[in-house]
Amino acid sequence: MNSQFRVAVINDEISQDFGHAVDVASREFGMNWIELRGMWNKNILKLDSKEIDEARQILEKAKMRVTDIASPVFKVDWPGAPPSKERERHDTFNADFTFKQQDELLERAFELAKAFNTDRVRIFDFWRLDDQAPYRAAIDDKMRDAADKAAKKKIILVLENEFACNTATGAEAGRLLSAVKAKNFMVNWDPGNAAMRGEKAFPDGYNALPKDRIGHVHCKDIQNKPDGSGKQWAAMGRGLIDWTGQFKALKQQGYKYAISLETHWRGGGTPEESTRQSWAGMKEELQKAGALS
Repeated sequence: MNSQFRVAVINDEISQDFGHAVDVASREFGMNWIELRGMWNKNILKLDSKEIDEARQILEKAKMRVTDIASPVFKVDWPGAPPSKERERHDTFNADFTFKQQDELLERAFELAKAFNTDRVRIFDFWRLDDQAPYRAAIDDKMRDAADKAAKKKIILVLENEFACNTATGAEAGRLLSAVKAKNFMVNWDPGNAAMRGEKAFPDGYNALPKDRIGHVHCKDIQNKPDGSGKQWAAMGRGLIDWTGQFKALKQQGYKYAISLETHWRGGGTPEESTRQSWAGMKEELQKAGALS
C-alpha cells in the first residue's frame, strides 16, 4: 500500500478476535498499520501481561505496526458537574472506569504505548455538559497536567473531538489547542464526530484547526436518517462528508500520520462486513484524492 499516510483500521471494528482482525486488516485490506482499542471482549487498558504478549506476537507475525493506543481516558463525567446526558447513550467499548481511576489509567495507557511501540495515546475531555463554562478552565488544566505527564514519558496525546464529549467539533478543538499549548498535545481529528454535532466538518471544522497539531485522523461518515429526524452513521463513500476533499487537504498540508477507519456504521450486517464495505469506500476516496496507489 503506497500512501504518505499510515492507513489503518481500529481492530475491534472488525472483530473482538484479535488474530482474525489483524489477518483481515493485513492480508485482505493490505494495511501495515492498526489502531488498538479492545480485543477478546476487553478494553485495551484491561489486558493482562499474557494477553499483551499474545497480541504483540500476532502483530509481529503479520508485520503490522500500531498507530496509537485508543484509550478511553477521560471519557467519564466531570466531578461536581451535573451528570452528562450523553453518557448513557453510547457504547463505551468495555470501559467502565470512574473519574478517580483516570490518572492511573493514563499511566497504564503510557505503559501500553511502550509495549506496542507507539508514541501516541488517544484521550477525551469528559462527557459533554449542557453548560461547560463553569468547568472549562479546570478541564483545560486537567488536559495540561495530562500533557505534562505524557511529555515525561515521551508520549503524544491525541485528543479526539468526540460528539458526546466537551470538545466535539473542529472549532472546539481549535479553542482547546490554543488553550493547551504543549507540543505533545494534538488533536485526533474526526470529521464524522464534528458533523454529528452539526458542524460542516470539511472544510469549516478542518480550517479551524492548527494543521501542525493534527496528530491522528479517524475516518467515518454520516447521512441523514430516512425519517428526517437527525443523522446516522454511514459507510465511507456513501455519506455527506467530502472525504476526497479532506484527504486532498491532508496530503497538501504534508500530513503523514494515521488515517484510521472507525467504521461505526453497521449496515453490512456484521462489524466485519460493515468495515469491509466502509474500507472499500475509504480506499476509493483516497485514490480519488491521489493519496493512495
